[in-house]
Amino acid sequence: MDPSSEFVDLAAEVLGILSDPTRIRIVLALRQTDELPVNALAEIVGKKPSGVSQHLARLRMARMVTTRQEGTRVLYRLADEHALAVVTEAIKQAEHAVAGGQIPPHHHGPSS
Repeated sequence: MDPSSEFVDLAAEVLGILSDPTRIRIVLALRQTDELPVNALAEIVGKKPSGVSQHLARLRMARMVTTRQEGTRVLYRLADEHALAVVTEAIKQAEHAVAGGQIPPHHHGPSS
């Protein structure tokens, strides 16, 4: 990647959107299942549905999640694998930051 790329500013926006712990938890929750409604996501991330709905709106505006109507329910899913990849790499970096010179957990498992 070129530091002068036209996408650097957009990449900073992506990182900004994913800088919220609740949004990270939403991305991780959606990784575990194909689609979820707001109430299920709220339960998984431990937040009120109204707050989760606001976070989902930000993720949707950034085209990181998409929706599908099923009756009266709106189901959310990850738009593609890229938001998950960013979140996963950020968590790995966080593990390194607190590892204190030890080998972080992601280097021990088969999914390294």
